[in-house]
Order: sequence, then structure tokens, then C-alpha cells
Amino acid sequence: MDETGNQASFEGTKVGVIVHFFDKISVAVVHPLEKMTVGDQIKIYDKDGNVLVEQSVDSMQVDGADITEAEAEKDFGMKVSGVVKKGDLVYKQ
Repeated sequence: MDETGNQASFEGTKVGVIVHFFDKISVAVVHPLEKMTVGDQIKIYDKDGNVLVEQSVDSMQVDGADITEAEAEKDFGMKVSGVVKKGDLVYKQ
């Protein structure tokens, strides 16, 4: 529920959680709950169901190397178009 007592609304399928955010370079570290690939359309929500970011996954990196997909439970970094924080939720559209 949000602060007004309304049930939070999340669209799509939950596919990950933000575990870190590098604000100077606008890169989020995602802990995927299932496979994610470059080109996926995602929304990142805060715990109250507010959309913080809506974008496609344009690139993914692990240890500085570009990848095209990330398996579940294998953290990766991705550039995001807004500010997110640890605990925010990633949903595939």
C-alpha cells in the first residue's frame, strides 16, 4: 500500500531488484530473479509502486565486460535514465 492507503500497482513481471546505484555515472546494479536480455523493456518501481524509470535495457555489463543476457542470480550493471536506489524493483513489460 502507498501512503494514501491505496494498493501499489506494478505492471509486468518482476524480474529483478536494484542492489546498488552509482549516481555519478547513473548505473544500477541489478540482481535478476530470472533471465534478462538486452532489448527488454523494463520499469523500475519504488516500494510504493511509483515508476522511477521506464526504458529498454540498452547494455549490460559484468566486471567491465559487455554481455547480452544475464542469468537469474547473476548481478549485472546497466545504465539507467533516472535515479534509483537499493531495494527498488525491476519489472519486465
